[in-house]
Amino acid sequence: MKHELRFKVRGWLDDSDFREILKISDYLGREGGASIFRINVDKVKFRRMSLDDVIEVLGSVGATYDDTFIDHLKALLERGFLKASIFFDGRKLIVRFNRYLGEIYYSKLRGLLLYDKKLKAFVAQPYRYAEVRSSFENLGFLIDDKTGFPLTTRINGEITFTGKLRDYQEEALSKWLGNGGRGVIALPTGSGKTVIAIAAIARLRQRTLIVTFTKEQLHQWRDMLLRFTCINEGLVGYYYSEEKKLSPITLTTYQTAFRYVNRFIPYFTFLIVDEVHHLPADKFKLIATRLPAPSRMGLSATPYREDGRHTELFPLMGGVVFYKTPQELAEKGYLASYSIVTIKVPLKPDERRRYIELRRKYRALVNGADFNQVLEAARTGDKKAIEALRIHNEVRMIIQKSRSKIEKVKEIVERELRSNSKIIVFAHYVDLAEEIAREVNGFLLTGEVDTGKRRRLLEEFRRAASGVLVVTTVGDEGLDIPDANVGILVAGTASRRQFIQRLGRILRPGPNKKATLYEIISRGTSEEIQARRRKTLELEEST
Repeated sequence: MKHELRFKVRGWLDDSDFREILKISDYLGREGGASIFRINVDKVKFRRMSLDDVIEVLGSVGATYDDTFIDHLKALLERGFLKASIFFDGRKLIVRFNRYLGEIYYSKLRGLLLYDKKLKAFVAQPYRYAEVRSSFENLGFLIDDKTGFPLTTRINGEITFTGKLRDYQEEALSKWLGNGGRGVIALPTGSGKTVIAIAAIARLRQRTLIVTFTKEQLHQWRDMLLRFTCINEGLVGYYYSEEKKLSPITLTTYQTAFRYVNRFIPYFTFLIVDEVHHLPADKFKLIATRLPAPSRMGLSATPYREDGRHTELFPLMGGVVFYKTPQELAEKGYLASYSIVTIKVPLKPDERRRYIELRRKYRALVNGADFNQVLEAARTGDKKAIEALRIHNEVRMIIQKSRSKIEKVKEIVERELRSNSKIIVFAHYVDLAEEIAREVNGFLLTGEVDTGKRRRLLEEFRRAASGVLVVTTVGDEGLDIPDANVGILVAGTASRRQFIQRLGRILRPGPNKKATLYEIISRGTSEEIQARRRKTLELEEST
């Protein structure tokens, strides 16, 4: 027997409610003190209303109907419509349709969904959830979403931005918003990337997950959030170590986010990744691919990676939407003016002899192969390649740890301290850092220094009018010494990103501040080529 889809509304309806009901039904008259209506499926389909939309209208006027009404209405609405059912299995989105897609898949959805023969369904990465939903809506599909993922969330409580953005920060935020609230902002250290992100949090007021590379950066972010907004500090929490609390604004590290990513999935719709150049690593990439958060912001001094994997950032985070060099911001007075002084020192005679001997052995072993080919051969167990890599490493240590470099560092430090400079020495290696710290009587910061001692050491150095801090790679990220004005680069890599980060440590602006980065390299070695490369590579070459 055909169901007539009738429903009743008792009492009298005002004009606005009556007109609203007529958008989905036909009026049949009154009976027993109630107005009688019948659902008009054509009206519902014309307005592309879902079953939930219809039920919401009926509920708003107190309509009553029999027990089979909903099932019959659902069946009629789905007839002739393409229906997409979306599920999440803990790793990926699974999409099933009520009928064959045909040309729609090839013309509209091929780049978004992949067909899984084992599942007999389509699949997609969770980070594309919002894009999947939007595509289905634009195609007029009925959507049965079983994922439980939110497209938007709301922070309950005041979160007004109380700072003032500089012109380039305003431009960066505008470009990011104009890109749909997605993208990477590439600005030098000390230029206020964090402030831009905090302004975005205040603008969106969405539940936000902030991922940092170090635990020190967690505390810096919290301090900045409380400084630049009027937010209640109870709305900001850590998900790290023993303190794991899901708060409207949650701070966590890469390592913790990787381990607990599925716990974050249904909670956050805004993802901020600091030092985003680390994200393409196989392990950490999962953070971005597994989270469905539609709004995303990546921050970095430069997202460029020497392994070329920076290109993986763009689909995950939304591409580079804003970029400025240290020189551009220094010229406008937003960063300290600076100079880069390259000093070439000779290897000691015994170092030079050993260097030449090892280079000869290396060339004989590799027989013209480039370094990547040697590396690949070593991975397969090739004994000559393995020995060549050992020699290559010894050559690098001779170049980077030359005694001539240590002597030159001591000379520069003595001269700069007479001018009351505050100096950071980038030694890269622990043993080299320890030796330099002894020679110049400086503070020593390595990854082996525990958290409590590290904080006390940095606080003491910040309070000092002048002095020397010697760091390994631990000083490349998250080191905040605003009045440091001299950097000495003793050892490192050809990485443009590392060079910009180290330069940025001394560029925070101050009254009449002029910063100097000394770059000490071993003359007549491959380090000269590395030094040129890290200073000339531009972001455009990486995209």
